[in-house]
Amino acid sequence: MRDVEFPHRIVVSPMCQYSCKDGFATDWHFVHLGSRAVGRAAAVIAEATAVTADGRISPQDLGIWTDAHVEPLRRAFSFIAEQGAVPGIQLAHAGRKASTSQPWNGSRPISPAEGGWTPIFAPSPLPFAEGYQAPHALSVAEIAGIVQAFADAAGRAQAAGARLIELHGAHGYLLHSFLSPLSNQRTDQYGGSFANRIRMACEVVTVVRKVWPEKYPLWMRISATDWVEGGWTVEESIALARTLQPLGVDLFDCSSGGNVPHVKIPVGPGYQVAFAEQVRRQAGVLTAAVGMITDPAQADQIVRSSQADVVVLARQFLREPYWPLLAAHALGYEIKWPVQYERAKMR
Repeated sequence: MRDVEFPHRIVVSPMCQYSCKDGFATDWHFVHLGSRAVGRAAAVIAEATAVTADGRISPQDLGIWTDAHVEPLRRAFSFIAEQGAVPGIQLAHAGRKASTSQPWNGSRPISPAEGGWTPIFAPSPLPFAEGYQAPHALSVAEIAGIVQAFADAAGRAQAAGARLIELHGAHGYLLHSFLSPLSNQRTDQYGGSFANRIRMACEVVTVVRKVWPEKYPLWMRISATDWVEGGWTVEESIALARTLQPLGVDLFDCSSGGNVPHVKIPVGPGYQVAFAEQVRRQAGVLTAAVGMITDPAQADQIVRSSQADVVVLARQFLREPYWPLLAAHALGYEIKWPVQYERAKMR
């Protein structure tokens, strides 16, 4: 993809670890990311990494809003590359879902007295759910500032050694909240029509591509649907992909939901794969499939049948850091093991 070669089609999804202080990667991140590279993932994408301090989901989120954040990431990315995997990072802004506690502490909105912050930001002053603070509706000048923050973060990602960036445009975070009419009720150039609602995403892609080297891939994670009538649709995702590909997005990572609470989603093995297939076929773009992909034969079939170009695994990589090695064995293929682990290789 561009000038970056991936050894196969299995990628580690960005997974928030909620284990930072002031946005700095720690030894936990080094081991978490590095062990999946030892397990021979094709690419390892670091978790949703905040482009501004107030764009974090929680106070413990990874950050890249200052140059000081670069060095700890460089250590991890260098190790990932040494194992033959592509080091990547997901750049994000939490929008109206910011200032919440860690999942094991309830994933609830927290006040400044508890380590949270105010204001939080969104296209419109609509809280995500009951109990969340009402966000500040961004001015046009403030939107421009966040757009520039994505570009600055991309420059830092390059300095840290990343060779793949994924922009987070899904799960109800800031870029997704601009896309969906459920969360975007603006009447200016950033709201209303489809062209206006996708404007910020287009601007982010454009400025990031000016900074991010042409030789490196740029991906975007999208929620293909809000799963709610009147919300963002698969058809709009297809139109978005057609718009963003010429601006420099190389692959669309197709997830779903997350923009409004209490939505009934038919969760099951591979439940989001059809979105990746639909966007791929109708928009003529590369896609990644995500969502309860756990079995090697299942993952292989997704790629082999051209439902998606890549499979992106999350929870299964938490259970099995060396899943690609196990998958290759299960499918009857040889894959190069780390020399230190050769004695454990399955025959």
